[in-house]
Amino acid sequence: MHSTPAGRRAPARSTTAEVTVPNTPAERIAAVAASVLGGPLPVRIRAWDGSETGPAGAPTLVVSRRGLRRLVWSPGELGLAEGYVTGDLDVDGDLAEGLAAMWSATRDGTLRRPRLHVTDYPRLAAAAVRLGAVGPRPPRPGAEARLRGGKHTRERDRAAIAHHYDLSNEFYELLLGPTMSYSCAYFTGGPGQPVDDAQRAKLDLICRKLGLGHGRRLLDIGCGWGSLVHHAAEHYGAEVVGVTLSGAQHDYVTKRVADAGLADRVTVRLADYRELIGSPTDRGAFDAVSSIEMGEHVGDGEYPVFARILHDVLRPGGRALVQQMSRAKSHSGGGPFIETYIAPDMHMKPVGTTVSMLATAGLEIRDVHALREHYGWTAQGWLRTLEERWDDVVAMIGEQSARIWRLYLIGGGQAFAQNRMGVDQILAVRPDESGAAGLPPTRRGWDGD
Repeated sequence: MHSTPAGRRAPARSTTAEVTVPNTPAERIAAVAASVLGGPLPVRIRAWDGSETGPAGAPTLVVSRRGLRRLVWSPGELGLAEGYVTGDLDVDGDLAEGLAAMWSATRDGTLRRPRLHVTDYPRLAAAAVRLGAVGPRPPRPGAEARLRGGKHTRERDRAAIAHHYDLSNEFYELLLGPTMSYSCAYFTGGPGQPVDDAQRAKLDLICRKLGLGHGRRLLDIGCGWGSLVHHAAEHYGAEVVGVTLSGAQHDYVTKRVADAGLADRVTVRLADYRELIGSPTDRGAFDAVSSIEMGEHVGDGEYPVFARILHDVLRPGGRALVQQMSRAKSHSGGGPFIETYIAPDMHMKPVGTTVSMLATAGLEIRDVHALREHYGWTAQGWLRTLEERWDDVVAMIGEQSARIWRLYLIGGGQAFAQNRMGVDQILAVRPDESGAAGLPPTRRGWDGD
């Protein structure tokens, strides 16, 4: 054993770890973030002076003084998103990898979601002063939704739809490809299948589930740019009525079916879905009714009316197919960023809740088909197109809107891949008076088997 010479005292051992005082702007930003989030960030930080800190090789969050000021005013998802959209914050490296790392750290408890208390603000204000980030709130991007009135009035719903879908037909043609199908595709050939082929497979699947054929009448509520109405009329000989609340979509679909020589089989209405219940000519008039990712825009309080309309427009024995996004718990929307810049007033609920509402309206549920992984692959396909045609996209919709869509597609794709969101096809039937469903007792034929 080693011993201390006589007359000398052994040095006291420190019981605390040595504290490194942050000196550079990057280190100070990282220290504040760790304090707010409860742990170190899984990404690097590079400040305006070139200083860096964080794990080597990780994606790097590039912070300007104005970007930091945005986070002081809005220290959460919306502040980060708006900083990225405006370019006040940027990412050097793989944005998707950075977002996935943040989500993983939040999910496993390494980080917590920012929940600031009154006592936090003096410390944050002092840090902002030291970093020179004090000042008025930076202006928000100009692409946010500006809606008035109570949720899900007809006027507000029309404005919400116009905000998202009236952006630019040329942009959607570029992004979505020739099918113009803006919903989850069905990858029968796996994730490497081209999105256009997967979209056609989805349209075929819907038509088969609905039992469409020559002379069969289909009502498509929320017909978008006409992918299903066009496909059902052209390939299945169905007589189709499409309904949309978007003026741009109404004009686009009207021209699309006319150019294809399908105007005698397809009618397009510019209407609110609630107008259908007041039309006696629609009651019991259809062999099939579809709603492809439109139910998320209806609202929780209005959904029973929507479900009842699906029931009432069908003849006895008619089929309904609802393709709809879901969450494990009812959620007012897709988060602050999605609600503000992409799809305001969305409401997603557990798939079981939707099934219950449809059943309460008098529909018999015959099948629930989960497509969650397919939506992640769909978003990845759209994102590849966005990146490959970036300069064209910017020329069409502007730099800020292009960055909004990049963030939206990356984040949305990850939400499905990580099981934070789902999407399902729900097939139901309106039984006749005897209780007969008129459906085969097995799924044979729906998937081409």
